Amino acid sequence: MIYSKIDLQKKSLPEDPGIYKFFDKSNNIIYVGKAKNLKKRVLSYFNKNHVNHKTELLVKQINKIENIVVETEMDALLLENSLIKKFKPKYNVLLKDDKTYPWICIIKKPKPEIFYTRKPKIKNGEYFGPFTNVTYVRYLIKLIKDIYPFLNYDLINLLKKETNELTQKEIDENIRSIKSIIKGNFKSTVKNLKYKMKKFSLSMEYEKAQEAKEKLNILKNYQVKSTIVNPKLSNIDVFSIYSDETFGYVNFMQISYGSIISSYTIEIKKKINESDEEILRLAIIELRQRFKSNNNLILLPIKINIENTIKCNVPKKGDKKKLIDLSIKNAKSYRLERFKQIKLTDPNRHTKRMLSQVKSDLKLINEPFHIECFDNSNIQGSNPVGSCVVFKNLKPIKKEYRLYNIKSVEGPNDFASMEEIIYRRYSRLLKEEKTLPNLIIIDGGKGQLSSALKSLCLLKLDKKIEIISIAKKLEEIYSIKDPNPLYLDKRSETLKIIQHARNESHRFAINFHRKKREKYSLSSELNNIKGLGPKTKLKLLKAYKSFKRIKNTSLSDLQSLLGEKKGKKIFEALKKII
Repeated sequence: MIYSKIDLQKKSLPEDPGIYKFFDKSNNIIYVGKAKNLKKRVLSYFNKNHVNHKTELLVKQINKIENIVVETEMDALLLENSLIKKFKPKYNVLLKDDKTYPWICIIKKPKPEIFYTRKPKIKNGEYFGPFTNVTYVRYLIKLIKDIYPFLNYDLINLLKKETNELTQKEIDENIRSIKSIIKGNFKSTVKNLKYKMKKFSLSMEYEKAQEAKEKLNILKNYQVKSTIVNPKLSNIDVFSIYSDETFGYVNFMQISYGSIISSYTIEIKKKINESDEEILRLAIIELRQRFKSNNNLILLPIKINIENTIKCNVPKKGDKKKLIDLSIKNAKSYRLERFKQIKLTDPNRHTKRMLSQVKSDLKLINEPFHIECFDNSNIQGSNPVGSCVVFKNLKPIKKEYRLYNIKSVEGPNDFASMEEIIYRRYSRLLKEEKTLPNLIIIDGGKGQLSSALKSLCLLKLDKKIEIISIAKKLEEIYSIKDPNPLYLDKRSETLKIIQHARNESHRFAINFHRKKREKYSLSSELNNIKGLGPKTKLKLLKAYKSFKRIKNTSLSDLQSLLGEKKGKKIFEALKKII
């Protein structure tokens, strides 16, 4: 199937919060939007008929999609706002004018103040937000002023609330508490209010105690997640790199007044023994020229040598470190998008890359073109069964799946059951001279792995087939090469492949066990009916599958299946069974 450029971009979008940009054929930004889930939001434009004529026209003009991944919806809201202000896209109407989201600003000098603003540009102010509701912001500021009245410069209010003038140290401490309230951290303020409430109650000042209690309830019910924007972070370039064995992915972000005004990621093919530092240095030169950046400060995740006129900084904490982390997140996201696109356009290349990755992660000798995965199932040793599922080129080959009734094991013994299944499977493959797998995956821990290895040793296959096991609790991967378990990243493609095989073998074994148990249960129930022969029993089993269904069957249905006399006899016998 041939995919267009826009189709590939749509299908490879991440499912993270962020902003998306739509471009027309002339490469002009025509729309900027925010989303909690970028893929779902963008696809919604293409997957339905739009009542709004403006939206229909917009979709017809989309020629390219770009995205920037962020941590939260609030970050997406902020970024959307700043990009709309910068580019003024044709189809953005709501935020195209000077109106923007409200922020809370705190100023310490020349006098302490707290207020809300829609233009966070005051140099000596610290900003919190953005908030989506100005009424909520006003309410929060009123609450803060009520708890900390030194921020009110109304003389009458001051006389009512405070009799002593606060020292600068006390003001600084209170401002720290105010910042905590805005961020949703009220521990110290709540503690103070509880103390006042108890104090006023003991001195029988019940009105003041009630007032403290009301403030306490308000604080407990108030929760907000906010982003601090430092307006001093301006005219900065941020670069990061995320690489694998073949490519380096370099992300570039431009920062102005604490906001990302642009983000771009490039894919660079590695040369032999080329380091991340070398790739990043070349990418910085190219991207700064492409985007005509003259910023003198560059934030980097690693130290590199660049021209002396540019100041390079490798931040370890704070807002600058958050920008580096966000840049790396975008580089990783771009890499996944490229993999998804390759999977669609060149499936063979995608499979080869994945097999190479599995080989590298698990330290295998060969790429695991042929994988077989085993599981067993029983309930307290009853009706024990096993399953084998087969994957070739990372795809399940269902016609080669096999099920096993455990024959040599009595009672609940998963280790012995696994030993039997492995021996039966590979003794047969050897006898029939069929192809052996490159990798065996066992569902279980060290015990199951050791049991499976015993059978391979008996068949002299332990040096020919590589074997691992995966334990469910922490997804530890055990190998005979290493006494310590391997823990792969939860988002690792290798782990997902192993989990897929494990889940498939588990599903296959459980379904077989359930059917066997039901059949056994049904057969034993029918054995209690006198005069019921094996042929009649088989007829009922095939027709109704379960004893419950047979018991609930009408007289006429049983008679049509078994004949008039036999049907009536079975019907009457079934009614006597409680």
